[in-house]
This record gives sequence, structure tokens and C-alpha cells, in this order.
Amino acid sequence: MSPVMGVIPRGFLLLCLISLTHANSSPTISTILARVCEDTPDDAFAFKIEATDKENDPLTYALHGDNAMYFRVDRNTGNVYVAKSLDREVNDVLPLGVSVSDGPNNTPGDINVILNDANDNKPSFEETNYNIDVREDTSTGTSLFKVLATDADISYAAQIKYSIDEVVPSHGFNLFSIAPTTGEVRLKGSLDYNGLSYYYRLKINATDGGGKCWKDEVEYLSNIAFYVINVVDVPNLNPTFFNLPYITNVDENSPVDTFVFRVTAIDPDTAINDTITYSIEESSADGLFKILSTSGIISVLSNIDREDIGDVVTMTVKATESQLNILGEFASTTAKVHININDVNDNKPEFYKCDGSGEAENCSKANHFTGDIAEHLLGSVPINMMVKDLDKTKRIKLTLEGEDKEVFSIQPQFTMADSVVQLVVKQPQKLDYEEKQQMVVQVVASDPEENSFVSTATVTIMIEDINDNSPRFPKDTYLNLKVPEHSPFGTVVATITADDPDTMDQGNITYTLLPESILTYFDVKPRTGEIYVKNQTLLDREVRSLYSATLQAKDTDDKPGTALLEFILTDINDQPPVINREYYQEFVEEGTQLTLQVEATDADERGTVNSEITYAILPSKYSEYFIMDPDTGELRNQVELDREALDAELNGKIELNVTATDKGRPPLSTMVSVIINVGDVNDNAPEFQNSSYKFSVKESGKGEFVGLVLAEDLDQTTDFNRISYRLISGSSGKFIIRTSSEDQRYTGNITVDPDIELDYESLQHYTLRVEAVDLEQKKAVVTVEVDVLDVNDERPEFEQSMTFSVKENITLTEPVGRLIAKDRDGNHSLIYKLDSLRCRCNGSLSPCDWFELEEETGEVMVNPEHTLDYELCDQARMEARVIDKYTEKGENYTTGEVVIYIEDINDNAPQFIFSDSIFVVVSETASKGTSVGSVTAKDYDSGINAQIEFKVSEVKFEDINNQTSPTRFLFEAVTTQQKDDYIGIIQTTEGLDMTVKGKYLVTVSATDTGGLSTNTMLEIFTVDQSYKTELQFRTPPAEVEKNKPSIIRALTSATKAMVEVLAIREDTSEQSRATVGTIMVAYFVYPNGSALMPDEVGLMITDPQHALVLEQLGLKYVAGSSSVKPPEIDTLKYSLMGMVAGLIVVLVVLITSLVCTRRNYRRKLKASKAMTSATMVASDNLKSGPVVPGTNKYTMEGANPVLNLNIDTAMVLDLDEESSDVDKVSLDSLDYSDDMNMSDKDTKPAMQMIQEEEEDNGPPEYIEPLGAALAQRSLKKGSDNHQVGFTNPAFSATDL
Repeated sequence: MSPVMGVIPRGFLLLCLISLTHANSSPTISTILARVCEDTPDDAFAFKIEATDKENDPLTYALHGDNAMYFRVDRNTGNVYVAKSLDREVNDVLPLGVSVSDGPNNTPGDINVILNDANDNKPSFEETNYNIDVREDTSTGTSLFKVLATDADISYAAQIKYSIDEVVPSHGFNLFSIAPTTGEVRLKGSLDYNGLSYYYRLKINATDGGGKCWKDEVEYLSNIAFYVINVVDVPNLNPTFFNLPYITNVDENSPVDTFVFRVTAIDPDTAINDTITYSIEESSADGLFKILSTSGIISVLSNIDREDIGDVVTMTVKATESQLNILGEFASTTAKVHININDVNDNKPEFYKCDGSGEAENCSKANHFTGDIAEHLLGSVPINMMVKDLDKTKRIKLTLEGEDKEVFSIQPQFTMADSVVQLVVKQPQKLDYEEKQQMVVQVVASDPEENSFVSTATVTIMIEDINDNSPRFPKDTYLNLKVPEHSPFGTVVATITADDPDTMDQGNITYTLLPESILTYFDVKPRTGEIYVKNQTLLDREVRSLYSATLQAKDTDDKPGTALLEFILTDINDQPPVINREYYQEFVEEGTQLTLQVEATDADERGTVNSEITYAILPSKYSEYFIMDPDTGELRNQVELDREALDAELNGKIELNVTATDKGRPPLSTMVSVIINVGDVNDNAPEFQNSSYKFSVKESGKGEFVGLVLAEDLDQTTDFNRISYRLISGSSGKFIIRTSSEDQRYTGNITVDPDIELDYESLQHYTLRVEAVDLEQKKAVVTVEVDVLDVNDERPEFEQSMTFSVKENITLTEPVGRLIAKDRDGNHSLIYKLDSLRCRCNGSLSPCDWFELEEETGEVMVNPEHTLDYELCDQARMEARVIDKYTEKGENYTTGEVVIYIEDINDNAPQFIFSDSIFVVVSETASKGTSVGSVTAKDYDSGINAQIEFKVSEVKFEDINNQTSPTRFLFEAVTTQQKDDYIGIIQTTEGLDMTVKGKYLVTVSATDTGGLSTNTMLEIFTVDQSYKTELQFRTPPAEVEKNKPSIIRALTSATKAMVEVLAIREDTSEQSRATVGTIMVAYFVYPNGSALMPDEVGLMITDPQHALVLEQLGLKYVAGSSSVKPPEIDTLKYSLMGMVAGLIVVLVVLITSLVCTRRNYRRKLKASKAMTSATMVASDNLKSGPVVPGTNKYTMEGANPVLNLNIDTAMVLDLDEESSDVDKVSLDSLDYSDDMNMSDKDTKPAMQMIQEEEEDNGPPEYIEPLGAALAQRSLKKGSDNHQVGFTNPAFSATDL
């Protein structure tokens, strides 16, 4: 350090350092505005923060504020990069806080980042699905509808052009046009519902004008929407008949309503399918047939007669539509129907009368014919009769019937054609006019083929007569011809006529009365035989009562006939009865019996009706009180006589008129007056006019009038009907009664005692008993109620709790209720006043004017200017006053509260609550009862009106090509409730088709108990089996099932999708046969209805974050995924393992071969020893040559029970290549014996065999060589327990 520096104080240096620090200026930010494209990708350069520093110090940059998350800045360069996706449509300007620092200084600033628009939004249709109905007769050029799409972008990117991309069916492409700029769709061709199509689906495209920003190329975006045009059929076609021509037949005489034919017509307008009515327009034969208007069935209306109408009936039938067509007319069409009439044998032979001849002949049916013939004449009788049969084939048989049939015969008797019928006389002697003037026969015509076809005609034959008889009276003498005396001139006595059988005398007989002296009294009319009175005066019974005469009759030839007559005169009534007094008068007291005798005589002849007399009372006011014997004339009263029942003005006097009448014709009578005086007695007690009386009187009034009582005595004389009154009880000395009389009426006037005042507070009511008595002390008592009235000093009070109810939405002309108040004062006038009215709406009370109060009646009425709505307000509270207008002192009113409950009615349909939930169903996992979605609805009514029932009303399926088709009801709705909301759980009714792709459109209706309903449509997306994903695990199925929840969580975390596991099964593929594996079948579904394909699942789970977890859970790979493959086989590893396995096999083979060689050597040695022993054995049975013991090759015949074969005695025992196969097989059998006799516990067989070879102590002596050979083995066995098999653990069937 220099000496100078040493002397500079340290404080000075510190001061200089601080001064230098404060002198450094802050950086300056020049960027205040930046423009960035909204489509700038993440990590792309956006803009640069421009800043300067005077000292040119290194600058560092930073971002701040809410929008800093969208950008990041290079702290050293100031370059700003996009850190998060930008969206101009959300915010077009982003205020961004920045700061620049040079170290000691930090400068804050704000930059407004303006986002430039990029074409990143597709046009959006306001309605993506649209249905419109268009009549098929709509004119070309008509505007059908207008589509509208919007684009959130700006400028050209927001300009939209419309076009029709597709029309289904395709021929409709030329029928519609769209304005590119306005989106107006017009009809440019003619529609035809029946000839072309009943609907068209338009695929409309909306494309924006394109745009670019960060990207270099212009990008155009578009969107589509489907619009369905439903062609509405109109009635523009006439009906059409089917199966023309119409020809049929029917038998004549068919019964009414017999089916004949059926015509059928339809309306070619298939969608309208109007009802067809049928009618008969015209017919060649009217009235025979009818047609059923609804079905076109033609049937018989009336009887059909082919002979009358002909062989064929032609009619015109008309088919008419029941509704007007487009021309305002009832469309119709006609068709001809030909009906052939089949002939049947239905006509019987009938008789005719014919006039004229040839073409002029005119015949008519007849059943009665006449003919004339002189008596005793022989020949035919002309009767103008013809017989006919209207059927084509005629067979007629004619016969005669009747009592005169033997006199005549019929011609012809049988015919096959229409014929003239004649009668021929067979017995002329019977034609006698005097015996019989006419004869009647019946001509019978019958059909031999049909017995019931019979016609009968009556023929009357008139027989002509001659004059050969005289007139003759029915009787020779006519006695007792009675004539009343003094009969007037012309009175007919009798009419007597004579008969002459000759026809010429009929009506030509004349009559005379003989002798001439009788003609003074009687005469006869010459042509009629009527005998009459000629002189009235001379016919007097008292002068002469009997006359005789002769009546003569002559015919045209003056041939006479006579009869004797006798006339008797009878009496007549001409004398009236005579009563023996001018009048009758009788006196009787009321209550007693009256008896009076009236007498009369008649001057007419005794013993006749003219002198018989009857008595009677003529009707009068009181005649019904009496009765008279009609035969004797005795008068008696039939009821008790009561003076009081008579009019007082009569003074007890009754006047009757009595008649005496004879029984002649006409009857004669005489009248007399009967006067009856009824005397009065005291037989009635007084009676009050009323059964009781009630009066009122104000308190504190002395001598106040209380009331008037009235009693009457029905007796009619003053001696018996005068009445006086007195109080007998109840007055307590406070009331008096005075009797007064006016117009013979006696009244009792009740008043307060003049010296006493009534006190209301002491006693308010008195019950008086008043007695009325006449002069003879007959009495009557009545009760009089007296109320003491108070002065008006009490205020009125409401009488009952004032609670009413009224239903909403109704306009009442009747009151809702009525306020009832009472006032203890007797005299009052009450009125009612409304103080306030509040309604409870949404739980709180607020003023309202829904109700009014009638002042005079207290009736609560609904305000007609308002409609009650329960959903707005459910209660009203009214403050009211009742006022007494007559109050004399004190308060005159009382207040009260009226509660009006507004009752709910079912006036609100259920409303569905909107939900943005998307419902998805995996078709393969759906079975009956699987829940696939839900709807929620609410009814703003209350109580039972708010209960909702859900129902699936329609199910359609829309495939991925937006084609919609109806399906059967695959879904049903189950109704549940949560609080006030009702939830409809949509469940499947059966399994769903796993192959279809698209979505189900399920229409669900919500209906309340009143029948109001609302519909909504659910879209249930289907996940078909192509999305099925198989996951392979290396762990067994039980472990996968145990880890299933963890596996689903891991898969959900990796794919962000809902995992629906369909099945877990063992993996049986070829690759996994050596190890145990498991397959999990699952679907990966998103809430929006989309699902993941197996490739997409495989790609998502390869993320290391999730792959490690899934690998720990045993996942190997996803079947069918190209992203995740099964692990490849390590070829080198398995090659080395194969080589090692091969070396082991070779080593095992070598060891086995060595053991087998040593065993073979031992066997050969033992065989050699056995041969030496065999050569030493002598037997007569042995043949020359050695034998091999232990084999099947004995040379000794009979030694082997199976084979006796000779072998070469020079055979070599060494088993070389030249040894025979037979020797090898024979020697190998020793090996098998050794193997079978080895114990399983002998773990060292090779060593034992070596030891056996070394321990050879010489053979014992045995009879058989084979026993010697085998004994070599049995001597070395340490156990007597021999095994029957041997198992070598070193080998298995696989090695073999």
C-alpha cells in the first residue's frame, strides 16, 4: 500500500463507494405493446421485451401478473415464448406485467399483448338437427326454412357460406337449393309423397372464409348439420277400385241381407288413408240390393224375382272419401257391378182373366170366376179362366174341389203350357134353382215337382130361375104387437115381409092391410111391409086396448100370401108425485140426532114404475150433513150437528130442498123445503191464536207495553164466547195484563207494572203463563216469553276461527268464506272493514291484493283482476275489523285475522331438469335390468299432484351415418324419488346387439297423477364389440381377481377412461401353455360416449408412470395392440440351455450302457455254468445235445410246456453280431427276470451284480438244471419279500 493511501481515512472510501452506487441509473422499458397470433404453439417465440440501460449493464427479465402463466421469458435476452395455449375468443388482450433489472435497479412495466385472430373455430349451427313438415303440394320456389351458423372468429374467418352436400334419397338433390350467404333453403322441384319419397334428409355444410396467422397456409374450417324434411301427404288422388270388373250372381228369392259381393276401394294417398264410404248411385232394378257404406259389402235388400226384373241387374257403385280433398270436394270414383239372377222354381201356377185376343190380349191374375147357366142345362159353363206358370219349365195339374165338384168336370186336367180352363156339366139334374141358386167349386192348379206350389180359384156358377112360387110370410100369426097409447102418427109398430124364391119376384112384392076398418088406426107401406100408427088421438088404452088385422102379400103374377096380426096398447107415465106439505120445519140442539119423515103419493097406476116414488136431497152447502132414505123418505143427520161449524150469519138455520120422483119414462118429480134450526150450547173452550208468544222490552221503562195475546171461543152466542185474561205465574209482580174487547174479539194487553223498572243486568228473560177463561170457567193457558233488551254498549266480536281455503286458478263468483261476528247488544248493525292483506310467497309474507272483503256481508271474495297461483303464494293473511254502527257508547269494533289457504290443483306438467350427463352403454355387458341412464323431473304442484311416473314411450336407433330407425322397446323406466325430485332409472329390458354402432334415442315421458305429461329424449351411446380389449397377465386368474380393484384404478389413471371389466379367464393360447396366464376382457369408455380401441389402450399404458404399476400387477401386454408386443424370446439363452440338456442326456445314456454291459456279461457267465451242469445230467428223456436252461429253447421234448423246439448243439453263447435273434431274445428274457425281481430299495443294482459274480461257492445239486440256475440268485437275496415290479427313477415315459 502506498503511503498516500495509508493516510486516506477508511470512512472516506466508504462514502465514495456509496456515491458511486447511487449514481447507477435504472433500465428503461420501451416495449408497451405486442401482437401475438393466438395459434402460436407452445415454446414458440412470441415477442421481445425491448429495454435499455445507460450504463449498458447486463439486464435480466421477468414476467408478473395473472397472465404471466401464458408466457415464459428468457431472463437474459428478453425473448418471450408462449408457455400455454392462447385463445383470442376468451380474451383478446392480455395485460402482462414485466420487470427488467440491471442488478442494483429493477424497473417494472406493463405490456398489452394483443392476440391476433387465427381461424381456429368451426362454424356452429344453432340447431344441429331440424325437422320440418312440408306439404307435397307446396309451390316451387317456396322458402322452406333458414339455417343459421355462427363463427367465433372474426374477419374472413367468420364469413360463412352454406351448401347442400348430400340429400337422402339421392333424387332429392335436384329438389332443394340453399342460398350460400343467407342459408335459406327453397324448394326448386315438385314433391310427391306417393310417387317419390315421404322424407328427405339434407346434409348442409357451413364453411368459413378461412384465415391464417402464425401458420403460413390459409386454413378453412367447416361443419355440417342434418335437416330432415318430412313430406306431408295431401288428399289429391281419387279413390281406386280393386279387381275390376265386378261380375257376380245371386239366386232369386235369396233372403234379405244375403251376401252378394264385396267391392273394395282404397285411398291412394297412403299417408292420409282416408276412410272410404260406399253407396249405390243407380241400378237397373231399384230397391233390390244395398251396400254397407263402411265395408263395400253388397247384400240383398228386398225380395228378388227374376220373372219380374229379368236375368241381369246392373248397378253403379260409388266410393267416396270421407274428408275434403285439396279442391274442397269429396273425392270419389264409380264402378259397374253386374249381378246375374239365377232362376229357381219359385212360381206356382196361377189363374188369369184375359180380355181381348192376339197382341191386344190383356190378362190379369184372378182367384174368383163366375159363370151363368140355366137350371137343368147340359153343356159347358163359360168362366173366362186361363192358368199360367211364370217359370221357364211348366208342369200344371188341374183338379176340382168343393161340395159341388161332382156336378162338373175340368178341362184340361194336365198341361205343360199356359192353357184355357173350362167347366163341363156332368149332372144337370142337380141344377135346380129352387134348391140352389148358385154352385161354388174350387179349381186347384198344382206343380207336380213342388207340392207346396198350389193355386186355388173359386168359380161361382149362377143358376137362372123361373117364376113358379107364391109369396110366403115367415109366420102365419103375429101376436103381442105392443103400441104405447097416444103414439104419434107414423110410429112404426113392426115391419113384416114375405119371401118368394123366384128371382123375378125379389123386391116386387106388395102389401095391404085388411079389413078396411083397421085402416083408421093402422096402415102398411105397400113396398116395405112397414106397419105404422095412423091416428094418435084414437089410440087410447082406457077406451080400447086390443086390435086385430090381416096382412096380405102379392108377387108379380098376383099370387097372394097372408098373415094374422094382433095389436095391444100399453100405458105411459103422465102423472107426477104429490107431497103432502108445502114445507117442513124442525128445531134441534147441536150435538143431538134429527129424524124427519117426508111423504108423497102418485096418481099413476099402482104396481107400475110410473107410480113408484124415490126421495132425494138436492145438493146444497150443508146437504152433506144429512142423509135421506130414498124409499121411505126418512131424513136424518149423518154427522154430529155443530152450531159453530155453521155460518154465524145463518144464526143456526139450515135449509134443505127434498124431491119426490117417480120411475116412469120420463120421470116426473116434485120438490119441498125442509128448514132445520140448530140451537147453540157452550161446548167450546177458549183457544189462543198462537201456541206461544215472545216479546221484548227495554230495561228501565215503567209501564212499557210488552205485547198483546189473543184467544177466541168458537161458541156463537155471547153467553158462551166472552173471555177474560189473567197472569197465573212467571211475572214476579213486574207485569200486569188487561182484557179489552173490540168487534167481539177479546185481547189481553201485557205491560210492565207502572211502579216497577226492569233491570237487564239482574234478569234478562221472563216466562209468563197467561190464562183465558169464558163465563162458564172453561180455560186455556199459553206461555209468553219476555226478553229484557239492553242498551247498545257492547262491542261486536268475531264468532269463530276464521280459516278458509280456495283452489288456485279459478275465478269464483261465490264467496271464499264469510266473516261471522256477534254483538251481545240486541240492537246492532255490523259492517266489515279490510285493514291489510298479506300473501305468503316463498315462505315470507308481503302485501298483496288477491282477495276483497264485502263491507255489508263480510264475504271474502277473490279479486277478479288476479288469478290465484299456489306455486307463487300458498297462503294469505287478512287483517279485518267488524264495526257496530249502532253502538251508543264504548268502542264499536274488534279486529281479527283471517287465514286463507290456497290449495294446489294439478296445473303444472312435470318438468325435466336439465343434465349435461352423457350416457353410454357397453352392449356386450348389458342384460335385462342393466341401468344405462337416468332422467330427473320435478312437478311444481304439491302433494299427490306432484307425483311423477316415468315411462319409455319410444325407442329409436341412430347409426354412425345418422340414419334413424325405430326399434322395439329395449329400455324401460323405473321411477324413484329423492326429496322433491323424481328420478327415472333407464334400464334394459333385454340384451343389446353387440354389433351395432351408434346411439339409442330413447323418448321418456313424465306423467303426473292428473295426466299432464312432458317428454324428453336421451341419447345413449353404444360401445360395440370392436372396442373390446383383452389384457394378458402373467399371474393366475385368482390373483388377477384379487387385484382387480387395483388394476382398474391403474388402468383408469393411465387412460382417464371408465374401465368396465367383462370377464377374467385363464389364458389357453399356445404361447402361454408352458406357464399360467390370465386374460382380462374389458372396455375403456369415456363419459362423452367414445371408447378406446385396443391400440389406443396399449399406447396409453406404455407411459412409464403407469407401466411400472401395471407390470407390478402382472400385466404382460394388450392383445391386438401394435404398440405393446409380447416379450421376444432370447434365442441364445434357450440355445445354451438346450445344449446343456443334450449333454446331460448323453451322459445318462453312457452310464446306462455301461451298467447294461456288465449285467450282460454276468448273464453269459451264468449261462455257461448252467450248460456245464446240463451236460452232466442223464435222463432217458433227453435228446442228444446240450440245452439252455432258463430259455424257451429246450432240446428235451416235453420239457417246455409251450414249445418243444430243437436248437443247434454247437451254438455259440457269445452275443456277437453273428448271434441269432432267437438267442438274443431268449437271453434277454433273463434280463427281464432280473428286472422284475429287483427290490425298489435296491439302489445299487450294478454293485450287487458284481458281488454275485465274485461270490461263486459252487452249485448245489438239483434235479432240474433250471432250478440250479435260478438258485444262484436266490442264495444271494437278503429278504424273502419279493416284488413283482421294478421302477427305475432315472427314466420316464417322456424319455422313451
